[in-house]
Amino acid sequence: MQATVIKNHSIEDYLKQEEKADFKSEYINGKTRPMTGGTINHNQIVGNIYDELHFAFKKLDYRVYVENVRLWIPEKRIFTYPDIMVIQGEPIYYENRKDTIVNPGLIIEVLSPSTENYDKEGKFAAYRTINSFAEYVLVSQTQIY
Repeated sequence: MQATVIKNHSIEDYLKQEEKADFKSEYINGKTRPMTGGTINHNQIVGNIYDELHFAFKKLDYRVYVENVRLWIPEKRIFTYPDIMVIQGEPIYYENRKDTIVNPGLIIEVLSPSTENYDKEGKFAAYRTINSFAEYVLVSQTQIY
């Protein structure tokens, strides 16, 4: 699936649409864009990172969330689904929605050819506006760095 802009939506319409949708979409200041489908490689990398972090933080005050937890970035008016987010302490929810948080400290994205530039530039710039945000990790599916 290509990542193309569909049409303008209000936040309320977008959130209602996401509850019923067969696929996830990002919301960027009124526009929605379908998220690209993941590969087996992408899924395996995300799963491995989640397992390691979940185990490492088991007795610490951190929570690890994977792909289906949405992030709200108020300054940029973006809803997105990072591959992995880590929160210290309790999650802070967007308008008491248990599916959307606003306070990640660490965000990890597994790069895909179709989203690599956006993850490196656009998303990173947006993530930097989050007060709790401290670390950003990009993981290549094809290269070991």
